[in-house]
Order: sequence, then structure tokens, then C-alpha cells
Amino acid sequence: MSIRIYNTLTRKKEPFQPIEEGKVKMYVCGPTVYNYIHIGNARPAIVFDTVRRYFEYRGYGVHYVLNFTDVDDKLIKAANEMGEEVSDIADRFITAYKEDVGTLGVKEAVDHPRVTENMDEIIGFIKGLIDKGFAYESDGDVYFRTRAFDGYGKLSHQSIDELRSGARIEVGEKKEDPLDFTLWKEAKPGEISWESPWGEGRPGWHIECSAMAKKYLGDTIDIHAGGQDLTFPHHENEIAQSEAHNDTSFARYWMHNGYINIENEKMSKSLGNFVLAHDLVKEHDPQVIRFFMLSVQYRHPINFSNELLKGAKSSFDRLKNAYENVKHRKATSLDLTENYQEWLDQITAHKEQFIKEMDDDFNTANAISVLFDLAKSANLYLQNEQTHSQVLEAFEEVLKELSNVLGLELDVQEELLDEEIEALIEERIQARKDRNFERADQIRDELKEQNIILEDTSQGTRWKRG
Repeated sequence: MSIRIYNTLTRKKEPFQPIEEGKVKMYVCGPTVYNYIHIGNARPAIVFDTVRRYFEYRGYGVHYVLNFTDVDDKLIKAANEMGEEVSDIADRFITAYKEDVGTLGVKEAVDHPRVTENMDEIIGFIKGLIDKGFAYESDGDVYFRTRAFDGYGKLSHQSIDELRSGARIEVGEKKEDPLDFTLWKEAKPGEISWESPWGEGRPGWHIECSAMAKKYLGDTIDIHAGGQDLTFPHHENEIAQSEAHNDTSFARYWMHNGYINIENEKMSKSLGNFVLAHDLVKEHDPQVIRFFMLSVQYRHPINFSNELLKGAKSSFDRLKNAYENVKHRKATSLDLTENYQEWLDQITAHKEQFIKEMDDDFNTANAISVLFDLAKSANLYLQNEQTHSQVLEAFEEVLKELSNVLGLELDVQEELLDEEIEALIEERIQARKDRNFERADQIRDELKEQNIILEDTSQGTRWKRG
């Protein structure tokens, strides 16, 4: 069965057919780096990292490109307010972005192009559009002739006449048509700028991705992805620029993730419900945040609250506990002679179902449900008095393998106990042997105050941090 992707361009699921066999060219729109990213930015980072991981799991080589917009109006405003250079602010928040999404389990892109490092390509791209009659210079600014591109509106499924009725020419703009959009902005006094055939200035927002996608991935790419809010006008304008310039289709598949609401309200600074990923990863286990983000199919909106995050932690803990119980039981498992193939077949069936769900437009919500079914089977098997090592190894291996596809780590990173706590655990074990249950209970309470939770099992005493 092949992977099927919901293509925003066609509004239907389509079998994935790469340009080059066994390879995926994937471009994801990255952040404008003037501040820490909010959780709305974190969602596409996690979602499309998971898409990449799944392609790699299925044997594809993925050339994954995510850009940084390191010059625009927001960065210039931030630089003026902070009394810093635009480049210093961009450097700081690019570093912060990589740290924050890295904490959330997001792999580094193959390429992280920056606008300021690709200015020659951007200027050359704009010149090419002017030469073909798709763009024009007007008093130091350059605009794209939207009506010159046949098919404008095909991604957002809007007609050019509908768009025309709502378009306006802002004060200071010198367009031929209200629908035309900016490719190059004339620099204002004191602004960061670059020399160009049209004078000192800087690129418009849309042109950067067209130029960098062409440079790093070629004229046509397999997948272009980003948040739903980028569909129009950003991605619509990218299509117009790229296809006008390159004389070929830009991207075969367009993927967009849904919005995040905060306690059923749209996230916005004006409502005071703006949540920064930088703060969230300090307060909550980043793996739980990732698990939460993947618990809803990527195209659907997701509602965020601390209460829902607590529920996600409980769910994720159940998976980890099942995995840890399997590992713990392996120490006393046997090489039994009776037939255990039925259990191995059941594990294989779960794995095949996981792949089926992920093949269907990367449905991580259903894939996580399969992981819980697998964990339930493992817990059921552990109820047997005698367990076979090969079955336990299969449960451990597949639970870990499928979780890793989602960027989730089930191995608990145990912190070393200090000598005092180790001594207390040993003392409690001896107290239980001596039937001194009062002292054993007292030690349990003392350890609980140290955030150490004890669990007495038939295989001995286990502990975990609460």
C-alpha cells in the first residue's frame, strides 16, 4: 500500500508519487525570527518532522528544507525597539528556535536557508520575472502582475474576480492593479537594505521561499508544507511566482496543518492567551507536548489547555509503563517450548495496522491508538505466570520502533539516586524481610517526600519519580 496525502491543491487524498524514486524533496515554511515561537509555530515543526520521520521509516531519503525569515518589518521594528542590529536579533532567535524544537524531538533540517544569505538568488529571481513580463518596477518597488498568471487562486480555491473585489491599494503603494503583490521594497531611511537594479531595498515576504526552494530543491518539489494560515496569500503567491518563473509546476503536494485554540478560543496576543513554546517546555515534559500535538490528526484544529496536557501525560505514562513492565519482566522470562507464534502474529498485526494508519495521510491520532492496543496486548501477556523471552523482546522492539517513528521515546531516563536514598531503599527491603512493616511504610513515606515512588512487584521493588 502506498502513502496517501491530502493535497490542498486538489482537496483530495492522492497516492504519493515522488519526482525521483525513493527520494522526497520537502520544503516547510519556517518562522520569522524576531521572538520566541508560540505553540502555533511548534505544531507544524512537530507535524512535518513526523511526516519526514515516517517517510524515512518507509525507506525514503528526505531532503528536508526549512527556511528562516531573518529580515522583514517585524525584525526591523524589534531591532529599533531593542537598539540592536537586525542580524543579532535573528541570530539569537534562530538559536532559540533550534533549541526549543530540538527539545520537542524535532530533527535538524538538511538545509536551513536564511533570506539574508540568499539575496543574490532572490534578486536574480525577481529579474527573471520582470524579463518575462510577470513583474514591474515602480519608483523603487517591484510588484508581481497577478492577472498575468493564469490560474491564480487555484490553491485557496478562489476566483480572481472574488479576490479583486476585496483588494485595495494601500497608501504609498504604486501598483498597476490592487491584486498585485510586492516582490521588492524600497528601503526607508536607516533601514537595513541591499543594492539591487531597482535601488536600495529588501525582498517582499513571498519571494524568498520561491527563490530558496528553487536553489535547494529545484524547479519542482514533491511537498510544500506549512500552517493553514499560509495557504493564502503566501503559498498562493509562491505558486504564481515559481510557476511563472520556472515554466513548470511548483509543488506536487501541498500540506497544511490546522490551527491551535487555547481553551476553545483562538490564540492571540490581544486575548492574552499567547503561549510561547520556550516557556511551555520549561513547565511540561517536552515529550508529553509532542504526544499531545500528535494525538489529533494534523489537518484538524487542536484545542490546548493545561488540563488536556495533564490528560496527555497520563496517557503517555501508560505507554511508558507498559514498555517498562515488558523490559522488567524480561529478566525472569524463559525459553519455553510451547508454541507462542500466536502472540508474535498479534504483534505483527499491530505493526501492520500502525503502518496502514500512517499511510492514510499520516494519521498520527489513529497510529497512537494502535500503540495503545499494542500496549494492552503486552499487559495482557504479562498476566501469564511464565513468559517467553522472544515474545517480550518482540513487544519491546515494536513498541520502541513505532514510538520512535512518531519521535516519542519510551525509555525512561533514570536519574541516579544519591547515596542516602539508595540506603533507604535497601533498608526498606531488609525491613520487609524482617517483617518490620512499620519501618518499611515509614521509609516509603520518606521517599515519597523525595518524589520517589516505590512499586513492589513479584520481581522485586521498582521505583520511579513522581
